[in-house]
Amino acid sequence: MTLFTKENCSKCDFVKKHVDLRVLGVSVEVLGPENSGALAHLAWHGLVNVAEKQLPILVLDDSSWISGAIPIKGYLEGLTH
Repeated sequence: MTLFTKENCSKCDFVKKHVDLRVLGVSVEVLGPENSGALAHLAWHGLVNVAEKQLPILVLDDSSWISGAIPIKGYLEGLTH
């Protein structure tokens, strides 16, 4: 799974603070002008338009995705119970 975030994003920080992403095997990709690889990965999933409206975005192993801090936190917490 991949969590797309950006710098200075309170919703992104909320997820990173409240869920142990490392234990769940979630990689974090920070979107920004200095990270063209993350933007290319996001584009490969067809999620650029979604990211322009809402972050964070969690891409699951089956390439489906969830956006928004609360839905992502809920999904990830469900994996640990």
